[in-house]
Parts: sequence; structure tokens; C-alpha cells
Amino acid sequence: MLSRNVKRILAYRHPVDMRKQFDGLIGITRNVLREDPLDGSLFLFVNRRGNYLKGVFWDRTGFFLIAKRLEQGRFHLPGNEVTQELNAQTFELLLDGIILGRRRRNAVQMKHDVTREGRIAKP
Repeated sequence: MLSRNVKRILAYRHPVDMRKQFDGLIGITRNVLREDPLDGSLFLFVNRRGNYLKGVFWDRTGFFLIAKRLEQGRFHLPGNEVTQELNAQTFELLLDGIILGRRRRNAVQMKHDVTREGRIAKP
């Protein structure tokens, strides 16, 4: 039902206080994202821990508020942009808590081995 009526899906990367309801999220949409909340887009917001997501959408007669909390894991947005447009498939994967995009590998730290210095032949 929702996916057929949504013009586009915009996700906001910065953490938002999840106590905000309709008016608070609409205020962020207008004042921070500089978007029109009545244009048929779904606007997504996450909390600081990344395990709670809220979305707000205008459906011709009023605002529709969605919320999801992951019991394990976090919502991971692909890319680094502050506001990111998602397609329907990416949105569904995001809701499932699937990590999208490149995964960061832990950097291997090279340590200087002083014990090897004594074995190196000096000219």
C-alpha cells in the first residue's frame, strides 16, 4: 500500500530524538532537509543507537507515521551523504537490518619488531 503511493524515499543520516512525533519530524523535513513534506515523499529518520527508525509520509488526507525497532543489529545507510534517496529494494533491505554498501574492514596495524633488528647483519 505505502510503496505504490510514495514518490521517493529520503533517509536522513544524522540521529534524531525519537520522542518526536508528527510535528517534530515534519519540522526537521521542512527546516533541516529543506523539503516539502506534502510532496508525496517518505522521510526516514534514525535514532543515535541506529536501532530505531521512524518515517513520515503525506497520503492525501493526512500524515502517516511508521516506526520500526530492530531487536538485534542496526539500520545501516549506504553512502556518506547526509540525506540519501533510496529505491524501494534498498528500503526493504534497510528495514530488514541488512548492511548495504561497502563494509569497512578493520585495519591491520603493523608494529615494529625490535627483536628482529638484532638479527639483521650490519655492514
